[in-house]
Amino acid sequence: MTPLRPIALTCGDPSGVGPEIAVAARAALGNALPLVWIGDPGHLPPGTRLCLVENPAQALAVAADHLPVLPHRFAAAAVPGRPHPENARGVIEVIARAVDLVQAGHASAVCTAPISKVDLKRGAGFAFPGHTEFLAHLAGVDRVVMMLACPELRVVPVTIHLPLAEVPAALTPDLLEATIRLTVAGLIRDFGIAAPRLAVCGLNPHAGEGGAMGSEEITVIAPVLDRLRAEGLTIAGPLSADTMFHAGMRQTYDTAVAMYHDQALIPIKTIDFAGGVNVTLGLPFIRTSPDHGTAFDIAGRGRADPTSLIAALRMANLMAGARAAAEQQEAWRRSTGCRRCAR
Repeated sequence: MTPLRPIALTCGDPSGVGPEIAVAARAALGNALPLVWIGDPGHLPPGTRLCLVENPAQALAVAADHLPVLPHRFAAAAVPGRPHPENARGVIEVIARAVDLVQAGHASAVCTAPISKVDLKRGAGFAFPGHTEFLAHLAGVDRVVMMLACPELRVVPVTIHLPLAEVPAALTPDLLEATIRLTVAGLIRDFGIAAPRLAVCGLNPHAGEGGAMGSEEITVIAPVLDRLRAEGLTIAGPLSADTMFHAGMRQTYDTAVAMYHDQALIPIKTIDFAGGVNVTLGLPFIRTSPDHGTAFDIAGRGRADPTSLIAALRMANLMAGARAAAEQQEAWRRSTGCRRCAR
């Protein structure tokens, strides 16, 4: 069921493909999925049919062939492919504004268009590695999980943007356990999966082959999985990553947990390169994003593919509905004292 509040769609870097794929996504989705774009109207492609609104609720009444725009004025014009340092502050402010709106209950979710971390740092001293860490800071949470998702696969990397040589030291039992717990909680609350099934990769080839190709599976991964299985979680692993992602195996789990960045992203980008969605689990609100960057090299040339943004908006809509249903069930359980409702 479509939430009654629109999704807050941030502009991203206005010199990237964000503005043009927002227009294309609105054209494809129309009023079937309510959204409000937050950014400078002057940064939208020439000829864009838009409607300025004063608050997200007004976006629900905007005609399907117009983009609802909540204006946020920037310091400079946007030239496709050429990020302007004076606009960095505006990009950061729009993200914070979207978070404020969703936390205040005026939006159902946040969907973020791509940003350039390098240009935000140069132009505004951006102190975070990326979107995810900034959103966690705004939400006041210490730990979140990045999930990449498409209809055929969901996958979560335990470690993310690290040199491969640093992964073994970073892969601690605490980090692995926290990642799994956040993933399970997110699948229950935001995807409506009552009893999630996880498949966990090993770190080494053939999941270490009994210690012959590495010991992390024995010393780090397996003890954590055994402890969580004893609590009742459904977890397979540690499994060899080279056999986990074929079509038959994917039917046996709801989400794969990988040990490092490429182990997670190669399979999903192979399966659905254009339609993958970046999801942040562990926030007090829904956040999705297209799984691509600013694409400065093709910005403004009419070549940007909105497929991933459309998928991100659709997933945010579904997740918001699932979270609302879970919250309603929890409220009912608390009001009635019914323990069965929690299962």
